[in-house]
Amino acid sequence: MSEYKIPEEYYFRIHHVRPRFKGDIENVLIYVAEELARVGEKPTDEFVNSVNDALYQYPGNSHRELKTINNWRTEISALFGFIEHTDTTDKPGRRAIELANNQDLVESFKIFLYNFQYPGAHIKPKNVLEQIEAGVRFKPAQYILQLLRFANKDGGNSVGITKFEVCHCIFNDLRVTRDNEGVEATWKRINDNRKNKMEYDQTGDVVRYAGDIIDYMEIANLLKTYDSRTYYLNTLEEETIIKFCESTEWFSEYDEMITARSGDIEKVKACTTGWFSYVNRDIQDTDFSTDILAFIASDEEELKELKKSSHADGRPDLREFLDREEALEARVEGYLESFTTKDIGDIGEGLVHGHECMRVKLGGREDLIHLIKRIPTQFAVGYDISSVELDERKRYIEVKTTISSKPLHFNRIHLTKNEWNTASSTHDRYYVYRLLLSKKERKLFLLQDPVGLYKADKIDMIPSDGADITFDPSKVGEFEELLTWKN
Repeated sequence: MSEYKIPEEYYFRIHHVRPRFKGDIENVLIYVAEELARVGEKPTDEFVNSVNDALYQYPGNSHRELKTINNWRTEISALFGFIEHTDTTDKPGRRAIELANNQDLVESFKIFLYNFQYPGAHIKPKNVLEQIEAGVRFKPAQYILQLLRFANKDGGNSVGITKFEVCHCIFNDLRVTRDNEGVEATWKRINDNRKNKMEYDQTGDVVRYAGDIIDYMEIANLLKTYDSRTYYLNTLEEETIIKFCESTEWFSEYDEMITARSGDIEKVKACTTGWFSYVNRDIQDTDFSTDILAFIASDEEELKELKKSSHADGRPDLREFLDREEALEARVEGYLESFTTKDIGDIGEGLVHGHECMRVKLGGREDLIHLIKRIPTQFAVGYDISSVELDERKRYIEVKTTISSKPLHFNRIHLTKNEWNTASSTHDRYYVYRLLLSKKERKLFLLQDPVGLYKADKIDMIPSDGADITFDPSKVGEFEELLTWKN
């Protein structure tokens, strides 16, 4: 076998910032997004110090050097656009605030990939200038999806691609990144290499940048893999994939220089503010919020089975006792109409409501199910679900839900002032249910009486427009199996 080589006249290696926390990227990003939202806009020096203080608090960072902490902050800012700059202040970007509020990492990575392009101000100006002078004008996620759609043109997703093929046949080949070669020609080249049993340089340093984008596309649920070698279209995300493939959105401030294949550092630097405004623009017309059923289903057949059942996500058939929940009628009916969540909190509450109904049923108190109610947000009572113990005492539940590709840490919870005050007045009747929905599992963690635990020095709390709680899940709280309602 021989090794495939890109013709020298077409070889150009593109790259981007590689965060040194890539192996823990989902945990880090949601932590940083929450901290940035908490810090808010401040004079630049004050903002930097506040963010650095938060980064030092991340597990494993307390003894790191300041240089490393600064690198974390600048890498997150550059690659994901989580920080915006003014002449005198820094502030959290729209993308950071969205992630902090929505708790949807899958959506966050979709938006990141939808915006990501070469060139972009996610690398140093001198490296941007190198890409400009090479004529690079390339959106990697869009091209990869277009290529795989072509490869699977007869339907389905049986044809995949490897990181090595993406690196050597797409990322580092100017026929693609500069000349916008059609996917037909690129796919023919890949197929010819397969037929000729060509090998690729698989050195980690060589394939890492293409590998990053492929990994991010898997986190975003656009691609799936069974062996971590070959990646396939996730056809359950067809609507989103089409949006990517048909998008014409592009950050155009470099275009004049790209056309001329010439620029200078000052011109490149002048585009930086525009780039961060672009990646933080309002893209409400393009909705990437997670379809829960498509996310947890492994294939189309499983998705069909899930959609056959009105109880697929753990919700009881609320119509059975709707007359006893008149205040919730409109919300419940709307929820029953669709399996696609536009509000992760809403889907989390639905799952926990089903869990609670099943808990009392299994406890032999099916007669209490009608007492378990979801509380509309506008009532502002400081909890999401009014539930009941088997001895008929009240249980007030605040649900905190996060969607991610991989399981996340369970040691952080934010409660609003209203939630903290309600927890203070209801004592051991108040529970926080921390629900994590990931591709391979649903995890439920229960924390009872957070205010009491804080007063007993069993958890830490920092006032922050409410309360930021941190704790050791091996010492307080407990994991429970998330029960699915069965009538």
